[in-house]
Amino acid sequence: MANSTDRSRPIETKDELVAVLEAGIKPAGDWLIGTEHEKFPFFSGDITPVPFEGDRGIEALLIRLFETDKGFEGIYEGERLVGLKQPTKCGKFSASVTLEPGGQVELSGAPLSDVHQTIAEIETHLTDLHEVAAPLEMQFLGLGYSPKFTLEETPRMPKGRYDIMRAYMPKVGTRGLNMMHNSCTVQVNLDFGSEADMVKKFRVGLALQPLATALFANSVFKDGKLNGFQSFRSEVWRDVDAARTGMLPFVFEDGMGFERYVTYALEVPMYFVYRNGRYIEGRGQPFSKFMAGKFEGLEGELPTLDDWEMHLTTLFPEVRLKQFLEMRGADCGPLPYLPALSAFWTGLFYDSSSLDAAYDLIKSWDASMMQEVRDRVPTEGLATAVGTRDMQMVAREVLEMSAAGLKARARFGNSGSDLSDVDERHYLEPLQDMADDGWTQARRLIDRFKSEWNEDINAVYRELAYR
Repeated sequence: MANSTDRSRPIETKDELVAVLEAGIKPAGDWLIGTEHEKFPFFSGDITPVPFEGDRGIEALLIRLFETDKGFEGIYEGERLVGLKQPTKCGKFSASVTLEPGGQVELSGAPLSDVHQTIAEIETHLTDLHEVAAPLEMQFLGLGYSPKFTLEETPRMPKGRYDIMRAYMPKVGTRGLNMMHNSCTVQVNLDFGSEADMVKKFRVGLALQPLATALFANSVFKDGKLNGFQSFRSEVWRDVDAARTGMLPFVFEDGMGFERYVTYALEVPMYFVYRNGRYIEGRGQPFSKFMAGKFEGLEGELPTLDDWEMHLTTLFPEVRLKQFLEMRGADCGPLPYLPALSAFWTGLFYDSSSLDAAYDLIKSWDASMMQEVRDRVPTEGLATAVGTRDMQMVAREVLEMSAAGLKARARFGNSGSDLSDVDERHYLEPLQDMADDGWTQARRLIDRFKSEWNEDINAVYRELAYR
């Protein structure tokens, strides 16, 4: 197959595509944790959206961050700075700061050894961001859906791939533009040790993704009002593009493995192909057509490793497979909830006893039940029925499994720190509190909005902005 130093060589066989995913297999001692989160920028004075251009725009923010001593390199769209990346000593890139379509600022964190490092990375990022944003009177909000700014009010980031997606989304669903411009998530990326290990984690991850949605639900506002959901972000994803989203029932079928996922990905319509500095529209053509040399506009040309890996990033199921597994079901939220997501899934996936226990819990769940739970959880949250129980009861059981896995990992904070004698279970505390009393972020936000905040949507920004 095309190797890492020859990424432009044409890919000719399906086996080469499978090998890309297989290359993610790592021994347990090398498993790492990668955490990503997005947040909404806003002007703190009048609570208004931040445009891309201008002396106080998103581009100005990135330029200020680029000019610090943090070692960033620029990511450009033409001459415009649209993101930043940090190189490692070996020349590869780890963390990056990028822009989502509506100006959401995303930290894609470096692969790290434990959750203690995750929170340190997030706190450093927010400190750096605040330092350059303060002179611009700019702050950042972490919630799953934009509380106040309508789709029409939300700025558009000048990235070619987003222009193509904006034109395509309304053809395949009613809420794709809302997803692009008005939603924010936190996700964790985790490794696997074999094909069988990948399959087990994929199944557990999909089955329990609605639980993560319920535990992290906080997107209760839209256009300045309550929207009737606990996770409107999750509801939006139900009508984005059925060809590339959802619960992937085939993952639970016999024969699931890397090859089966490739079979699925080959038939997902392509958004675009990147050539010579520009994006060429995919016009709904599947990747399999590109593999046959019949991609309209590039007839006779075969895809490269870069094309395949870019295509994989445009698939949006509840759990996504690349050379690791991405857990994609959670609303972004206040600072304690960012490492909480990483801790939750790390405890389940990185201890064999906890993973086995979670698999035993979900292995009898059928596809129709899991789909029903997924469809109802944006509205019902922890009250969603799961067979004869509700999601809150499942949460207590699964959190015990996760805590046991984190205890077995025995990863403690840095010597001399306040957490030097504390393991990663510490980060589950906000989730355990919710599982115990049922008072989720969503319920608390609704209560505060109706009482303490007197239905003033600006109070959400004043009270919940990252500090």
